[in-house]
Amino acid sequence: MHRDFKEPGRPRPDLVIGREELFTAAREQLARGGSVLVHGSAGIGKSTVLRALAAEYDTTARTVLRCSATESESHLPFLALTDLLGLVVDEVSDQLPAPQRTALESALTGRGESTLQRDGLALRLAVLSALRALAAKGPVLIVADDLQWLDPASVELLGFAARRLGEMPVRMLCAVRTSTDPQGHEQDRYLRASPPDTLALRVTPLSRAHVAELLENRGYTGLPRSTVRDIHRTSGGNPLFALELGRALADSPTPPRPGEPLPVPTSLRTLVLNRLDMLPAEARRTLLVASAGARPTLALLRAAGREDAEAETARAVELGLLAPERESPGVRFAHPLVSAALYAEATAQERRAAHAALSTAAVDPIERARHLALSTTGADPQVAARLGEAAAVARDRGAPSVAAELGLLAARHTPADAAPSPDERRLQAAEDALTAGENDLARDIAREVLGRATEPAERVRAWMVVIEAAGQSIAEVDAVYPQALADAGDDPRLLALVHYQLAWRALVIDGDFAAGRAEAACSAELAARAGDRRTELLALAHQAQVETLMGHPDAPATIKKALKEPQDPKLACHHNGAGATRFRWLMMSDQFGDARATATALLREVRRRGMVESEVHYVRFLAEIELRTGHCGRALDLAREGYGLARDSGIGEGASAMLTSLAEAAGGDVERAQALAREAAEHAEQDGDLMYLSRALGALGHAQLVAGDAAGTVRSLRRVRELEEGLGVTDPARGRWQADLAEALVRVGEIAEAQDVIDVTRQRAMRLGRESILAVLDRAEALVRAAQGDHDAAVRQLTSAQDRLARLGCGLEEARAAYALARLRALPQSLGVPARPGVAPVPGPAAYDEAARLFRRCRALPWLRQVEQVAAAPAPVPQPAIAPSALDALAGLAATERQVAELVMEGATNREIAGKLYISVKTVEATLTRVYRKLGIRSRVDIVRLAAGHRTN
Repeated sequence: MHRDFKEPGRPRPDLVIGREELFTAAREQLARGGSVLVHGSAGIGKSTVLRALAAEYDTTARTVLRCSATESESHLPFLALTDLLGLVVDEVSDQLPAPQRTALESALTGRGESTLQRDGLALRLAVLSALRALAAKGPVLIVADDLQWLDPASVELLGFAARRLGEMPVRMLCAVRTSTDPQGHEQDRYLRASPPDTLALRVTPLSRAHVAELLENRGYTGLPRSTVRDIHRTSGGNPLFALELGRALADSPTPPRPGEPLPVPTSLRTLVLNRLDMLPAEARRTLLVASAGARPTLALLRAAGREDAEAETARAVELGLLAPERESPGVRFAHPLVSAALYAEATAQERRAAHAALSTAAVDPIERARHLALSTTGADPQVAARLGEAAAVARDRGAPSVAAELGLLAARHTPADAAPSPDERRLQAAEDALTAGENDLARDIAREVLGRATEPAERVRAWMVVIEAAGQSIAEVDAVYPQALADAGDDPRLLALVHYQLAWRALVIDGDFAAGRAEAACSAELAARAGDRRTELLALAHQAQVETLMGHPDAPATIKKALKEPQDPKLACHHNGAGATRFRWLMMSDQFGDARATATALLREVRRRGMVESEVHYVRFLAEIELRTGHCGRALDLAREGYGLARDSGIGEGASAMLTSLAEAAGGDVERAQALAREAAEHAEQDGDLMYLSRALGALGHAQLVAGDAAGTVRSLRRVRELEEGLGVTDPARGRWQADLAEALVRVGEIAEAQDVIDVTRQRAMRLGRESILAVLDRAEALVRAAQGDHDAAVRQLTSAQDRLARLGCGLEEARAAYALARLRALPQSLGVPARPGVAPVPGPAAYDEAARLFRRCRALPWLRQVEQVAAAPAPVPQPAIAPSALDALAGLAATERQVAELVMEGATNREIAGKLYISVKTVEATLTRVYRKLGIRSRVDIVRLAAGHRTN
């Protein structure tokens, strides 16, 4: 009988966001029969984790004992013991010796005034005996929350019993509050109250992406990413604090402007500032100055007029408001929320005074300008100029987010009739926000400008920001283009900007490569006429990219034109610039060394400049290089890094999911690969982006092939073929899906279609000189030849393809060719190829040694698992030769139908056939139905009769 006492409500799944690694470790420990102690700071989510783990494991225990306490109850002796054993004491009391029973009942009921000092040994033994008695009837799970508030007597008794339970089936699941210092070891003393094999797990702060997910799940939707960033920074990743800040923002009638502090709710102010009253007024002012500074130090505080800063900060450390800094001159708050709450508590006049002091004390020009702005009210052209200069410095330093904040402050202090105007400064801030990956902030600024701007140049510039901020979802802003054209009038410089965006629209929304190329060429011509080199370079790079995808003969010349001097240094490393276009050309031309050097240099430069969107692209580019060259482990690491960056910034999530799917299929988890590919396809469908939809479906088809789902591969890649034909994509190096489709078609018996895919693709690849494409096509065509019965030619073609792929440096494709060669020799049915009559397959693991070695070198784990599984399978049992009459009857069947029929003749079940041919059981059943109809028979028995040479009636 399952016993569970004081069970709380079940936790909601959305409360355990971002704890995957912790849960994995805890589950492994609990599955081994061990115990777990989770610890961390207040509000970090310990109780949530504890409840979720307890909910998973309470069904495995016969008895679940729970206790929890509060600070106000910690002085009451035996309270936790009463929570744990109070409801089960009657069940076990008759099994305890009389002295133990008396001592335990006295402690639990409060009668007899039992104490540890008087009844220590009897009580200790009673608790141990009670737990042993419960464990003798079935597993026991003890769930103890807030160990720091448990009364000392209960902790002592629990620890005594825990250390002596031995092999008894008693597990403990506990949580305790420890400091925010990850180097601290406060949990050690609580481990003494736990079984010896207890695993201590620290509950760490959430990442920004997980904070965003938590806020979204709790209904705080639509928050700008810049605001989520501020919430994450202010909360320090603490979920409780983050949710409270989110609630305060939701309740606030006016959200804070960029650069302004978040509203800190009273509940959190009370939580973190209840010790401020113990500080003198001057010390509190010193901490306010520290909270206003970006990187406060004792020297900075003294320069700002806080003469007793050292003594005052030392006192704040004693009170836990500041963290001790033994090896650094910095002043660090114990938690970011302390700083935020202190700043929020101050009056506007007190804040301005703090910033005024720092505006002269700070050494950095950016910090001085920022503090000057925050200490000044109203328009002031000198302050605006200082802020504009500081924004330029931040931009050059690779801090576009800071530049955007300073630009908005500059706009606030710029007089209406000044040059540059307030709206010009805002638009520059919006463009800086785009560079920093803060697209929602950029969009909001541009919309604000459009609400009042009348100058065509300002309006078109704002429209461009709105379009850029939409990212891949430009279908959502489709109505913007006519308005932008109207505002541009006949100005060639403004028209060039609009036609450049129309080129992207033609690709993403209409899927029309020819129109995209024409719009890009028009933009480049208009920009050249207007002397706008930046827009001209962007348009040329885009034209070159489209021509590359189309397989257009002018692509190399356009790339060369886009790389001519003069160049814009920032644009040279932009993901839509000529450097990125050249990288794509190098990759499609199999020039991997030059491609790697190009992408590495581009990534280094965009990181220096803080160009987040470009960084997402170049991390993905590097992952693609490693994947193509057969370094699957490195590719997977880079792809996951890029995917995390994309999710964190909200930029390029679909494209990153697509590339990560390919990397997972090559070196990680095939099921995750399929899930990521479907996620990428959903993103593309939602955005109306046909280009990335075809890439996502290509990744899905590849993952399905690796998983053994040939029919699924055919469905996905047929659609890719249809999409790319409609788009006008003729370069097969763009998606590299054609050989996969041909191989899957062979497996399902569609030999003619497989050859057609190969023939069409080979013609295009030969025209463009795509050597690696030609090699993988030969690998696929070898399977076609084998399916047609020409095994010797197939072996020769596979051997040649493997050698060519090795020379090109395509490590994974080389290994796949070796694997296909081994399977053709050892188990031809697994490739959809019939065994040759009278020729025995080469059995045993030795046939796969070369393929296994190559996959191992690549760290291509899913492929290696396939090899090991096939190599470990028992050698096929020789079957009696099929009668010639049966072979004649089967000659009219399609390849897959013939394979299925032959395996039925050998006595294989439908499930065995599905496993051997890497198809589903349903596909086997459907194939058999067609076989019956074509042969004029009714059942499997009739097929077996054919094998024996009997006539069917």
